[in-house]
Amino acid sequence: MRVEIWSDIACPWCYVGKARFEKALAAFPHRDAVEVVHRSFELDPGRAKGDTGQVLPMLMNKYGMTEEQAREGERRLGENAAAEGLDYRIEGRDHGSTFDMHRVLHLAKERGRQDELIGLLYRANFAEERSVFADDERLVELAAEAGLDEAEVRAVLADPGRYADDVRADEREAAELGANGVPFFVLDRRYGVSGAQPAEVFTQALEQAWGGRSPLTTLADAGDGEACGPDGCAVPGA
Repeated sequence: MRVEIWSDIACPWCYVGKARFEKALAAFPHRDAVEVVHRSFELDPGRAKGDTGQVLPMLMNKYGMTEEQAREGERRLGENAAAEGLDYRIEGRDHGSTFDMHRVLHLAKERGRQDELIGLLYRANFAEERSVFADDERLVELAAEAGLDEAEVRAVLADPGRYADDVRADEREAAELGANGVPFFVLDRRYGVSGAQPAEVFTQALEQAWGGRSPLTTLADAGDGEACGPDGCAVPGA
């Protein structure tokens, strides 16, 4: 069974949702027969490379939040991350284009190291002090840590066309499937799960996808989980 996960490194709910899904997968009796594939989705696809800024001012300027609202939203996101055993820096994070990260993730997919790399990218973006957006060298280091060849990664970064079509194809397919936010999980092209749902919902989806065959169906009874879209990320309740 294949599980496809559309996500973006800049999306905090993708970071949390990955952990929740993996908790469900670890307890799934057929987990060794499940293939997980990460698919590209940029929250800000028009963002120019090198255009970076701090997260809190961005939230205030783009979404009309006060500084207090922006900090409170980040604090609650941090609490949700901590509940899944994840570190989360509430202040001092930056943001920028994720296009090159997605291109390198397609290289990692070909080399069988995609899950390792996306986990490292999430950790670097949400938990560590050094930016993943400031320069290519940080991305090269993380890719090498995931098991990729440094020279091959540098060659991809030096050629903006490498894997660009793959990224855009993933994004078009997400739109065709009705995904306007991430994370978005598609299980064997039978069931869709939108947002960072609780692990129990992913368990239900895995069991249903394994046991039945039907056209792609969103698990409506679960409701929409917290997600990020072009208009921002859902702020968790108090």
